Amino acid sequence: MVRARGIVDAGGHRRVAVVTGAARGIGAATVLALADRGWSVLAVDVAADDPALTYSMGTKQELLAVATEAGGRVNRVGAVRPFVADVRDPEALRAAVAEAVDTWGGLDAAVAAAGVIAGGDPLWDMPVEQERAVLDVCLGGVVNLARAAVPALLARPEPRSGRLLAVASAAATKGLPRLAAYCAAKAGVAGLIRALAAELADTGVTANAVSPGNTDTALLDEIARIYDLPEAERFARQQPVGRLLQPAEIAGVLAFLAGTENTAMTGAVVPVDGGLAL
Repeated sequence: MVRARGIVDAGGHRRVAVVTGAARGIGAATVLALADRGWSVLAVDVAADDPALTYSMGTKQELLAVATEAGGRVNRVGAVRPFVADVRDPEALRAAVAEAVDTWGGLDAAVAAAGVIAGGDPLWDMPVEQERAVLDVCLGGVVNLARAAVPALLARPEPRSGRLLAVASAAATKGLPRLAAYCAAKAGVAGLIRALAAELADTGVTANAVSPGNTDTALLDEIARIYDLPEAERFARQQPVGRLLQPAEIAGVLAFLAGTENTAMTGAVVPVDGGLAL
Protein backbone atom coordinates (compact mmCIF):
# COMPACT_ATOMS: atom_id res chain seq x y z
CA MET A 1 0.00 0.00 0.00
CA VAL A 2 1.23 3.50 -0.80
CA ARG A 3 1.02 5.78 2.21
CA ALA A 4 0.11 9.32 1.26
CA ARG A 5 2.29 11.42 3.52
CA GLY A 6 1.32 9.37 6.56
CA ILE A 7 -2.43 9.90 6.28
CA VAL A 8 -3.32 6.24 5.71
CA ASP A 9 -2.40 3.61 8.28
CA ALA A 10 -1.42 0.00 7.71
CA GLY A 11 -5.07 -1.04 7.81
CA GLY A 12 -6.01 1.34 5.02
CA HIS A 13 -7.82 3.81 7.29
CA ARG A 14 -7.60 7.53 6.60
CA ARG A 15 -6.19 9.02 9.77
CA VAL A 16 -8.45 10.84 12.21
CA ALA A 17 -7.53 13.38 14.89
CA VAL A 18 -9.14 15.32 17.71
CA VAL A 19 -7.48 18.67 18.45
CA THR A 20 -8.37 20.82 21.47
CA GLY A 21 -7.83 24.56 21.71
CA ALA A 22 -8.67 24.67 18.02
CA ALA A 23 -10.22 28.12 17.66
CA ARG A 24 -6.91 29.96 17.43
CA GLY A 25 -3.19 29.84 18.15
CA ILE A 26 -1.27 26.57 18.09
CA GLY A 27 -4.46 24.49 18.18
CA ALA A 28 -5.89 26.19 15.10
CA ALA A 29 -2.57 25.90 13.29
CA THR A 30 -2.47 22.19 14.11
CA VAL A 31 -5.92 21.63 12.63
CA LEU A 32 -4.73 23.33 9.44
CA ALA A 33 -1.45 21.41 9.37
CA LEU A 34 -3.22 18.06 9.71
CA ALA A 35 -5.78 19.05 7.07
CA ASP A 36 -2.94 19.93 4.71
CA ARG A 37 -1.76 16.34 5.17
CA GLY A 38 -5.19 14.88 4.41
CA TRP A 39 -6.39 14.06 7.92
CA SER A 40 -9.99 14.11 9.11
CA VAL A 41 -10.08 16.41 12.15
CA LEU A 42 -12.54 17.23 14.91
CA ALA A 43 -11.64 20.79 15.94
CA VAL A 44 -12.57 21.23 19.61
CA ASP A 45 -12.73 24.46 21.59
CA VAL A 46 -14.67 25.88 24.52
CA ALA A 47 -15.42 28.89 22.31
CA ALA A 48 -16.46 31.05 25.27
CA ASP A 49 -14.85 33.44 27.72
CA ASP A 50 -13.96 32.40 31.26
CA PRO A 51 -15.02 34.81 34.02
CA ALA A 52 -11.91 33.90 36.02
CA LEU A 53 -9.58 35.10 33.26
CA THR A 54 -8.83 38.66 32.22
CA TYR A 55 -8.55 38.18 28.46
CA SER A 56 -10.83 36.82 25.75
CA MET A 57 -10.90 33.21 24.65
CA GLY A 58 -11.47 32.03 21.10
CA THR A 59 -15.00 32.36 19.76
CA LYS A 60 -17.44 30.09 17.99
CA GLN A 61 -16.97 32.20 14.88
CA GLU A 62 -13.20 31.65 15.00
CA LEU A 63 -13.67 27.91 15.53
CA LEU A 64 -16.04 27.68 12.57
CA ALA A 65 -13.64 29.71 10.43
CA VAL A 66 -10.76 27.35 11.26
CA ALA A 67 -12.87 24.29 10.45
CA THR A 68 -14.06 25.86 7.20
CA GLU A 69 -10.55 26.80 6.08
CA ALA A 70 -9.17 23.41 7.05
CA GLY A 71 -11.98 21.61 5.27
CA GLY A 72 -11.19 23.56 2.12
CA ARG A 73 -7.54 22.56 2.34
CA VAL A 74 -8.26 18.87 2.69
CA ASN A 75 -10.76 19.14 -0.19
CA ARG A 76 -13.09 16.50 1.21
CA VAL A 77 -16.66 17.25 2.31
CA GLY A 78 -17.07 16.80 6.05
CA ALA A 79 -13.36 16.12 6.64
CA VAL A 80 -13.06 18.79 9.35
CA ARG A 81 -15.77 19.53 11.86
CA PRO A 82 -16.04 22.02 14.74
CA PHE A 83 -17.07 20.76 18.17
CA VAL A 84 -17.69 22.92 21.24
CA ALA A 85 -16.42 21.38 24.47
CA ASP A 86 -14.63 22.47 27.64
CA VAL A 87 -11.49 20.40 28.26
CA ARG A 88 -12.21 20.62 32.00
CA ASP A 89 -15.28 18.46 31.44
CA PRO A 90 -14.35 14.78 31.03
CA GLU A 91 -17.77 13.88 29.67
CA ALA A 92 -17.57 16.61 27.04
CA LEU A 93 -14.24 15.21 25.80
CA ARG A 94 -15.63 11.68 25.78
CA ALA A 95 -18.44 13.03 23.62
CA ALA A 96 -15.91 14.67 21.30
CA VAL A 97 -13.96 11.45 20.88
CA ALA A 98 -17.20 9.53 20.31
CA GLU A 99 -18.17 12.08 17.65
CA ALA A 100 -14.88 11.55 15.81
CA VAL A 101 -15.15 7.76 16.04
CA ASP A 102 -18.80 7.71 14.95
CA THR A 103 -18.13 10.10 12.07
CA TRP A 104 -14.92 8.67 10.65
CA GLY A 105 -14.71 5.16 12.08
CA GLY A 106 -11.92 5.50 14.63
CA LEU A 107 -9.25 7.70 16.14
CA ASP A 108 -5.53 7.89 15.38
CA ALA A 109 -4.33 11.04 17.16
CA ALA A 110 -5.41 13.27 20.00
CA VAL A 111 -3.69 16.65 20.35
CA ALA A 112 -4.10 18.56 23.62
CA ALA A 113 -3.38 22.15 22.59
CA ALA A 114 -5.88 24.00 24.82
CA GLY A 115 -4.17 26.38 27.22
CA VAL A 116 -4.80 29.52 29.22
CA ILE A 117 -2.67 31.91 31.24
CA ALA A 118 -3.19 33.90 34.43
CA GLY A 119 -0.84 35.52 36.87
CA GLY A 120 0.67 38.82 37.85
CA ASP A 121 0.92 38.06 41.55
CA PRO A 122 3.07 35.71 43.62
CA LEU A 123 1.36 32.35 43.97
CA TRP A 124 0.25 33.05 47.54
CA ASP A 125 -1.59 36.16 46.36
CA MET A 126 -3.03 34.71 43.16
CA PRO A 127 -6.83 34.42 43.14
CA VAL A 128 -7.75 30.77 43.64
CA GLU A 129 -10.21 30.78 40.75
CA GLN A 130 -7.44 31.89 38.37
CA GLU A 131 -5.06 29.25 39.71
CA ARG A 132 -7.71 26.57 39.21
CA ALA A 133 -8.45 27.73 35.66
CA VAL A 134 -4.78 27.45 34.68
CA LEU A 135 -4.23 24.06 36.34
CA ASP A 136 -7.54 22.60 35.19
CA VAL A 137 -7.18 23.66 31.54
CA CYS A 138 -3.44 23.33 30.99
CA LEU A 139 -2.91 20.09 32.92
CA GLY A 140 -6.36 18.73 33.69
CA GLY A 141 -7.38 19.19 30.06
CA VAL A 142 -4.53 16.93 28.94
CA VAL A 143 -5.48 14.32 31.54
CA ASN A 144 -9.12 14.43 30.46
CA LEU A 145 -8.25 14.10 26.79
CA ALA A 146 -5.98 11.15 27.53
CA ARG A 147 -8.74 9.42 29.51
CA ALA A 148 -11.17 9.91 26.64
CA ALA A 149 -8.84 9.28 23.71
CA VAL A 150 -6.48 6.47 24.71
CA PRO A 151 -9.20 3.76 24.69
CA ALA A 152 -10.19 4.86 21.19
CA LEU A 153 -6.54 4.88 20.05
CA LEU A 154 -6.14 1.35 21.44
CA ALA A 155 -9.34 0.21 19.71
CA ARG A 156 -7.64 0.43 16.33
CA PRO A 157 -6.50 -3.01 15.14
CA GLU A 158 -2.84 -3.97 15.29
CA PRO A 159 -0.39 -2.85 14.06
CA ARG A 160 -1.45 0.44 15.68
CA SER A 161 0.06 3.85 15.09
CA GLY A 162 -1.93 5.97 17.56
CA ARG A 163 -0.53 9.26 18.80
CA LEU A 164 -1.28 11.14 21.99
CA LEU A 165 0.25 14.61 21.78
CA ALA A 166 0.31 17.60 24.10
CA VAL A 167 1.58 21.16 24.11
CA ALA A 168 3.87 21.77 27.07
CA SER A 169 6.01 24.93 27.24
CA ALA A 170 9.46 26.25 27.90
CA ALA A 171 7.81 27.23 31.20
CA ALA A 172 7.90 23.54 32.14
CA THR A 173 11.61 23.90 32.90
CA LYS A 174 12.03 27.63 33.53
CA GLY A 175 10.89 29.31 36.72
CA LEU A 176 8.87 32.35 35.66
CA PRO A 177 7.93 34.87 38.34
CA ARG A 178 4.23 35.65 38.72
CA LEU A 179 3.36 32.63 36.53
CA ALA A 180 3.82 29.83 39.06
CA ALA A 181 0.57 28.03 38.29
CA TYR A 182 1.35 28.01 34.58
CA CYS A 183 4.87 26.67 35.18
CA ALA A 184 3.47 23.96 37.45
CA ALA A 185 0.81 22.93 34.94
CA LYS A 186 3.26 22.69 32.03
CA ALA A 187 5.80 20.76 34.11
CA GLY A 188 2.93 18.42 34.93
CA VAL A 189 2.20 17.95 31.23
CA ALA A 190 5.81 16.90 30.60
CA GLY A 191 5.71 14.39 33.46
CA LEU A 192 2.32 13.08 32.39
CA ILE A 193 3.49 12.45 28.82
CA ARG A 194 6.52 10.51 30.03
CA ALA A 195 4.36 8.37 32.30
CA LEU A 196 1.78 7.71 29.58
CA ALA A 197 4.54 6.68 27.20
CA ALA A 198 5.68 4.11 29.75
CA GLU A 199 2.12 2.89 30.32
CA LEU A 200 1.43 2.56 26.60
CA ALA A 201 4.77 0.76 26.11
CA ASP A 202 4.53 -1.66 23.16
CA THR A 203 0.89 -1.01 22.23
CA GLY A 204 1.82 0.92 19.09
CA VAL A 205 0.37 4.10 20.63
CA THR A 206 2.97 6.72 21.49
CA ALA A 207 2.83 9.80 23.74
CA ASN A 208 4.89 12.90 23.02
CA ALA A 209 4.79 16.62 23.65
CA VAL A 210 6.22 19.80 22.18
CA SER A 211 7.67 22.57 24.29
CA PRO A 212 7.19 25.87 22.47
CA GLY A 213 9.11 29.03 23.15
CA ASN A 214 7.68 32.52 22.79
CA THR A 215 5.01 32.10 20.13
CA ASP A 216 2.85 34.81 18.56
CA THR A 217 -0.48 33.99 20.21
CA ALA A 218 -3.12 35.66 22.36
CA LEU A 219 -1.64 33.84 25.35
CA LEU A 220 1.73 35.54 24.83
CA ASP A 221 -0.03 38.89 24.49
CA GLU A 222 -1.55 38.28 27.93
CA ILE A 223 1.86 37.38 29.38
CA ALA A 224 3.18 40.68 28.02
CA ARG A 225 0.34 42.47 29.79
CA ILE A 226 1.11 40.60 33.02
CA TYR A 227 4.72 41.76 32.80
CA ASP A 228 3.71 45.35 31.93
CA LEU A 229 5.32 45.19 28.51
CA PRO A 230 3.93 47.33 25.70
CA GLU A 231 3.99 44.42 23.23
CA ALA A 232 4.74 40.72 23.08
CA GLU A 233 7.45 41.36 20.50
CA ARG A 234 9.75 42.19 23.41
CA PHE A 235 9.96 38.45 24.15
CA ALA A 236 11.68 37.89 20.79
CA ARG A 237 14.94 39.06 22.35
CA GLN A 238 14.99 36.02 24.65
CA GLN A 239 15.31 33.57 21.75
CA PRO A 240 18.49 33.05 19.71
CA VAL A 241 16.46 33.13 16.49
CA GLY A 242 15.70 36.76 17.33
CA ARG A 243 11.98 36.64 16.63
CA LEU A 244 8.71 35.28 17.91
CA LEU A 245 7.76 31.86 16.66
CA GLN A 246 4.62 31.37 14.57
CA PRO A 247 1.92 28.86 15.57
CA ALA A 248 2.38 27.06 12.25
CA GLU A 249 5.98 26.27 13.19
CA ILE A 250 4.84 24.46 16.32
CA ALA A 251 2.00 22.80 14.43
CA GLY A 252 4.38 21.42 11.83
CA VAL A 253 6.25 19.49 14.50
CA LEU A 254 3.00 18.20 16.00
CA ALA A 255 1.88 17.03 12.57
CA PHE A 256 5.19 15.19 12.14
CA LEU A 257 4.80 13.54 15.55
CA ALA A 258 1.28 12.47 14.57
CA GLY A 259 2.39 10.70 11.41
CA THR A 260 2.68 6.97 10.83
CA GLU A 261 6.37 7.37 9.97
CA ASN A 262 7.18 8.58 13.49
CA THR A 263 7.50 5.17 15.11
CA ALA A 264 10.60 5.57 17.30
CA MET A 265 9.68 8.55 19.49
CA THR A 266 7.69 8.21 22.67
CA GLY A 267 7.94 9.99 25.99
CA ALA A 268 9.72 12.88 24.31
CA VAL A 269 9.20 16.55 25.12
CA VAL A 270 10.52 18.22 21.99
CA PRO A 271 11.77 21.82 22.31
CA VAL A 272 10.37 23.95 19.51
CA ASP A 273 11.57 27.14 21.09
CA GLY A 274 13.87 29.05 18.76
CA GLY A 275 16.76 28.11 21.02
CA LEU A 276 15.21 29.59 24.17
CA ALA A 277 16.37 26.63 26.28
CA LEU A 278 20.03 27.09 25.30
